[in-house]
Amino acid sequence: MPQPIPHIVVVGSINMDLVARVARLPRAGETVSGRTLESIPGGKGANQAVAAARLGAKVTMCGRLGDDAFAPQLRASLVDAGVNAETVHSTPGCSSGVAWIGVDDSGANSITVIAGANGRVTIDDVREWEPKIQSADMVIVQGEIPVPAIAAVLDAARRHGVRSIFDVAPVPTEPMPSECWQADILSPNQTEAEQLTGLPVDSWMTAEGAAVALHQLEAKTVVLKLGILGALIHEPGQPAVRVPAFQVDAVDTTAAGDAFTAALAVAWAGGSSLAEATRFACAAGACAAMTLGAQPAMPTRAAIEAVLSSTK
Repeated sequence: MPQPIPHIVVVGSINMDLVARVARLPRAGETVSGRTLESIPGGKGANQAVAAARLGAKVTMCGRLGDDAFAPQLRASLVDAGVNAETVHSTPGCSSGVAWIGVDDSGANSITVIAGANGRVTIDDVREWEPKIQSADMVIVQGEIPVPAIAAVLDAARRHGVRSIFDVAPVPTEPMPSECWQADILSPNQTEAEQLTGLPVDSWMTAEGAAVALHQLEAKTVVLKLGILGALIHEPGQPAVRVPAFQVDAVDTTAAGDAFTAALAVAWAGGSSLAEATRFACAAGACAAMTLGAQPAMPTRAAIEAVLSSTK
């Protein structure tokens, strides 16, 4: 039986990614020569919105663009993917968000983000978007907008009984209020889990220790993105569930985490168990890593199913 079509509301960042391909990423103080530079629509929020739409969900994007030359391209990219962008506001006198991304020959990346209009998302914006949040089956928010807005999104979702995922990327530099910890799923990657807990996360065992520490910080369900290991599901008082990664030839891991988060939301909102949804999400992340760029790398359901079937 086909799964129902979920309504996913994504509140978050919209960036133009300036992607430089290099043989290797530079060390501090070093200059390296790059081969190519591309302008590719990105931003964690927009990536996740596009990914969810490609997987067949009804998607509403809430966020802000500037009034620069990038803004029309970024809005068009959302609309062309089937995302409802009516709740993406224009911000006069402000640039759109930009991410400077270096990608080396192994697919590893280094990213510098300039928030631009993403940094202008306010609690008042979230109040305006609350009817959309109330109507959703799932809400996703990330760390690339101001913390008060993140907290307001998660508080609105909780009050309306809407499940939520907080992709803690990047980790906010200021303390997170209790609303941020009360997302139904808190989903950092290895580096972010280390920053949140102060613990190393370099194996299944250390990942379980970090998840326990996140629960002590008031997190509910934790889904840790562990790169080449896969993902770890940890619920308070329950044994950890390890979901192995799918081995692929990585070209660019820039948006693998965004594909993971979107696929997790779509599958979980569509009726899959959390373990099933996380396996689907791992396959989505693997698919995304095989393509250069952010939004162009967001996989279709058919591509994910092909990865899943190849391991049966």
